[in-house]
Amino acid sequence: MDNLGRLLLKSAAQFADAPALIDARGSLSYRELAAAGSAVAQALRANGLAPDEPVLVPVANEARDLAALAGVWLAGGVAVPVARHAPAPAVEAVRAATGVRFSVTNDAARVTETGDRPPPKRALLKGAALIVFTSGSTGRPKGVVLSQRAFAGKLEAIDSVLDFTQRTRALVVLQITFIFGMWVMLLTLLKGGTACLHARFEAAAILAALKEQRISDAAFVPTMLRRFLSLDETVAGPLLTGGTLQRILTGGEPFGRELGAHLAQLMPEVQVVDIYGLTETCSSDFFLRAGERAELAGTIGRPGPGVEFRIADEEGRELSVAAPGELQIRSPFVMNGYLDEPELTRTAFAEGYFRTGDLARRRGDGAVELAGRIKEVIVRGGAKVSPLELDQALAQHPGVAAALTTGVPDPIMGERIHALIVPRANAGIDEQELRGWIAGRIERFKCPDVYHFAAELPTGRTGKIDRNALREQVLRGYPLMVG
Repeated sequence: MDNLGRLLLKSAAQFADAPALIDARGSLSYRELAAAGSAVAQALRANGLAPDEPVLVPVANEARDLAALAGVWLAGGVAVPVARHAPAPAVEAVRAATGVRFSVTNDAARVTETGDRPPPKRALLKGAALIVFTSGSTGRPKGVVLSQRAFAGKLEAIDSVLDFTQRTRALVVLQITFIFGMWVMLLTLLKGGTACLHARFEAAAILAALKEQRISDAAFVPTMLRRFLSLDETVAGPLLTGGTLQRILTGGEPFGRELGAHLAQLMPEVQVVDIYGLTETCSSDFFLRAGERAELAGTIGRPGPGVEFRIADEEGRELSVAAPGELQIRSPFVMNGYLDEPELTRTAFAEGYFRTGDLARRRGDGAVELAGRIKEVIVRGGAKVSPLELDQALAQHPGVAAALTTGVPDPIMGERIHALIVPRANAGIDEQELRGWIAGRIERFKCPDVYHFAAELPTGRTGKIDRNALREQVLRGYPLMVG
């Protein structure tokens, strides 16, 4: 039984009146969730939803959002989550790309129809659960089609590593338009736990919620964790003690050993699990568990159940240990493909392996180190520089809370290296001291040419740090202080 809607009904029958979802408006029990989802499914069927037809589901991290998703799945449709408050042009782009004629309205009980014809049948959507539009580092977003079987299978694989239980109380502030927030919420419910949904991330408020809602597990991207570190100790200190938090799940961007060390100082009793994965692989392909952090520091850990990988060169030849190349992944949980993009789908794979676009090295112990994005390499004076390497090097400075680097076109050097620095509270970083400090730790050609300072790093729609946004800000004449 792979249909996610039916799996949720099974949980509802088992856990009945236990709290399933809590949001700012109140809560839904498992029984109420099942009833609401069934009502949505009935409405979709009454309106003539065709098998495997996409349905737009506006979401805002509210309990009713999951009822809408469950209803789509129970009716045999394919859910297309979109942020409820997304700009109209963005929503219309999704409508045009998918051809949806049905949308589940805000009360998650009524269905609106925008057309009288179903979209054309697509073989790619047979048995699909979701079309997730990726944020896309370049160009327009791509519609990633994930099957019911693949996503349900990945949830089971994740749980074999993380072991969610009926006692799990998970804080979900990651938007459920994206795969990380989606799987944390679903896995919590499939195991009988309670998902506490938050629509917005505000560091002090979320720290308070961890204690007030008796959270056991919380999911954050590293950018969010760095924001905790930037809080004044008189604010953060009382919120970090005496709570029930047992585990932080983090992923979506490089974690870094420095961030791990800072968190260990602030939250010594809390386990941190670093997770690597992509939307196209249903997320969570590699795990770096708390107990392995010392042994595997600086890596993304080892592959999860069912996941095979290789490091390959540009010709697809597998590379030996320590040689850098593209990380490629093969598993039963990989996407069906990109919606209506057969050529893009074809080139995304090599001999059955999904091409992640990440540069990586395999260590002798089997763990994997990331070395940056293939398309993000900065070419400065003919020398290739990994911005991820620079981010990590700058973040080791005791006065730096976070760092982000990017290449900006330059008529002489090809590209100049710009670094955005977020100082730690009361650090008083001196740029000249920072320049001297980094010059003693990396090759001269890798040292940043220009420094900028700000209160936080730029982020995209998913809450992840956005290197392209920094580049665009510099090109437009960065509005913050330039060193």
